[in-house]
Amino acid sequence: MAEIHRASFPPDEAWGPDAFALQLGLPGVFALLDETGGFLLARVTMDEAEVLTLAVQPDARQRGTGRRLLVAAMQEAGRDGARTMFLEVSAINNAARNLYETSGFRQVGLRRRYYADGSDALVMRRPITSGAPASA
Repeated sequence: MAEIHRASFPPDEAWGPDAFALQLGLPGVFALLDETGGFLLARVTMDEAEVLTLAVQPDARQRGTGRRLLVAAMQEAGRDGARTMFLEVSAINNAARNLYETSGFRQVGLRRRYYADGSDALVMRRPITSGAPASA
C-alpha cells in the first residue's frame, strides 16, 4: 500500500509503511486491495464511515479501479452498520472529485488550506443504504 500511495501522492503527502501499520491497528479500520494496483483504507465508527485514503497506481487509472474500491468500501461499511460515508478530497484534484461526485457524494464542508500545497479540502458525504449494494 505504501508503494502505491507514494506513486499516487506528492512526496509530502505520501504515507509510509509505519503509517499504514498504525492505521490498520486501529478499531474499525479496514483495507481493500484491487489486483490492478489500487487500494482503499476506511474506518467505521458506529453509524459513520470515512475513507481515510484511496490510491490507484498512475498506470492503472481510468479503468474503474477507484470506483470498484469505493463501491466495495460502501458495501463493507454498510455491513458494519454505517449509514453514512465521509471523505476529504483536494479541491484541485479534479479526477478524484469527479469520481466522488458521480458516485453520489456531495460537499458538506470545507477545510481551508488543509493540504501541504495550500489547497482546500472538500468534505463530502454520501448516505449508505444498509443491506443493499451501493450503486456508484
